[in-house]
Parts: sequence; C-alpha cells; structure tokens
Amino acid sequence: MPNPETQPFWDAADRGELLLKHCTACDRPHHYPRSLCPFCFSARTEWTQPSGRGRIYAFSVARRASPAYVVAYVQLDEGPMLLSHIVDCAPEDIHIDQAVEVTFQPDHEARMRPVFKPLAP
Repeated sequence: MPNPETQPFWDAADRGELLLKHCTACDRPHHYPRSLCPFCFSARTEWTQPSGRGRIYAFSVARRASPAYVVAYVQLDEGPMLLSHIVDCAPEDIHIDQAVEVTFQPDHEARMRPVFKPLAP
C-alpha cells in the first residue's frame, strides 16, 4: 500500500518510470523509499530516475505456481537492490549476474509494478 513517503514511487510506476531516492548529503541512492537516508540519516533526499538496468543478484523459481514465476533481487547499476520478478524468459534461462532492465506490468489490482527482463546478450 502506498503511503506519503512512497506515493511518488508508485505514481511514477503507473507512468512506466522507475524512481529512486537519492541523498544529497552523502551522495548515495537508496531503496526502499523513505524520507531519511538509511546511510547518514539526512533528510536531504530527492527523487531521481536511474538507468533501469542492473544484474540479477539472487533468484528463486516458484515452480508450484501455474505458470511458474521467478522472484529475484536485482542490483541496479546505481547500487540499490530491488526485490522484483523476472519476466519475458523461461525460468531455466535465468542465471546469477545476468543483465536485466526494468519494464512494467500490472499486478492483480491493476497497479503498475516494476519488473525486470533479461537484456539481449
């Protein structure tokens, strides 16, 4: 559920954009969105748009679901890690350190969610 701190993230997702919070005090991006930087506790944070590219850090295949789906931690090129789904490929084709890019798909409530798809080799 969106809250005042995360609403801009979800509004951007509905527009097909990925946003991250960035601390101007320590110059580090972070995710999950929050008003205070988790590294230096500064309130000097702002929304920025990352490249949307990253690499699979870890993943798990939910094979009991029909169809099977993949949940993964994706480390963005900018540093933060997001928990998301990997889409547009077979689960057996996914591997650690695979390059991915963000795309957006609706969830069961028709809200757009950032998910990731493999980049062509």
